[in-house]
Amino acid sequence: MSEPIVGAPAPDFVLETAKGPVRLADFKGKTLVLYFYPKDDTPGCTKEAQAFTALAADFAKAGATVIGVSKDSLKAHEKFTAKYDLKLPLGSDPEGAVVEAYGSWVEKSLYGRNYMGIDRSTFLIQDGVVKRIWRKVKVANHAAEVLAAVEAL
Repeated sequence: MSEPIVGAPAPDFVLETAKGPVRLADFKGKTLVLYFYPKDDTPGCTKEAQAFTALAADFAKAGATVIGVSKDSLKAHEKFTAKYDLKLPLGSDPEGAVVEAYGSWVEKSLYGRNYMGIDRSTFLIQDGVVKRIWRKVKVANHAAEVLAAVEAL
């Protein structure tokens, strides 16, 4: 499967969220930030979700919706959202179809052991077209950098 590229149509998706399913088509004519993260309630993923939550009003003012995506269940997402009072929808992709469509299911290495996991990555999509891609995201300042890119559209 080919990875998304800047300037090309974003891969179609349907994700379950606490408020029902969301699909790429729901954002026709709109701006969407889709960020992929490895696991609910882990230190880096919590910091990233909190950073996007802290800027939620700014993203909304800029006309963008932010959705976090992982393979965690809706139940895990709901617990994570409640625990940290997150202000953004989290999409559940237990089969990993959306994660794979966006090229975010990659081989990783930890302590010399290789395994498959989610690459922390973010996609800025406007009217169904990929405008910007961040791979191997470092959490510090990332949400602010994405907001600046949204505001620059």
